[in-house]
Amino acid sequence: MHVYLKSIGFSKIENTKEQEAILRDVIENCDTKKVVENKEHRLFAEFSKEYAYDCGITVCGEYDENDEFHMEYYHPYYKGGQITSYEDVTIERHAGKESFAGACDDIRLGITMIFYLINAADYLNMEESDLFRQIHPSLTLSALAKEGTIIMPVKKDPSQMEQEKLIAKQKNSLIAAAREGDEDAIESLTMDDIDTYAMISRRIVNEDVFSIVESYFMPCGLECDQYNVMGEITDVNTTVNSMTGEKLYQMGLICNDVPFDVCINEKDLYGEPAVGRRFKGLIWLQGLLEY
Repeated sequence: MHVYLKSIGFSKIENTKEQEAILRDVIENCDTKKVVENKEHRLFAEFSKEYAYDCGITVCGEYDENDEFHMEYYHPYYKGGQITSYEDVTIERHAGKESFAGACDDIRLGITMIFYLINAADYLNMEESDLFRQIHPSLTLSALAKEGTIIMPVKKDPSQMEQEKLIAKQKNSLIAAAREGDEDAIESLTMDDIDTYAMISRRIVNEDVFSIVESYFMPCGLECDQYNVMGEITDVNTTVNSMTGEKLYQMGLICNDVPFDVCINEKDLYGEPAVGRRFKGLIWLQGLLEY
């Protein structure tokens, strides 16, 4: 049973029979159905049904020669509403099934974002027609949160905010230059890291760590598409699962200057979300390629 089903409002599923009933409902009453012939000339099918605003369950599998559908796997999903990046994206198939992982190397984070691709049928269709590399799609990142906490923001005046934006812009320029082999940029970034370490070591004696660190984006656990994040909330909406009646929070976040949306069950969120406050939690990162 998928551990992130509760993030879209299915927290009370107790056994496999209840799970199978929901998956059968997805297949029989789907909102969208996509069938694509893959490179092995097999018919890959993707059934999706929304159970709350922009979130639901996708069931994937294959049709056999008798036109009968065989489910291979399923996953809950949440479609974000803001484009995260226009950087190049690399897609690779998982070893055990016809699902895909994506990687995007965005200079704003300093790490490679690895995500679970939630529109596999669209990708297969573009890959078959050899248009994926020609179109250069944008990437919309979203996330399902297993648990989360609301934290108050760090108090800053407008001049500090403008200065931080300028520093972030300069740092991104240095990172881009360092990737091209600029030794001066590499040295400058190294000195910045040393200064940051010294500042944190000095302030941590008398301050809480969350008053020093405003946001972060860190890999969490052994699975490469799960992260521990903290970011500023830019938008908050609520929705209700149409089958279970459970309330969900859907929040827009800015985390290390990277925008994405996160969905979490009200039961798993500690605190009251509001624009300007911060969200801290464990997420499963998902990606949607926009063609």
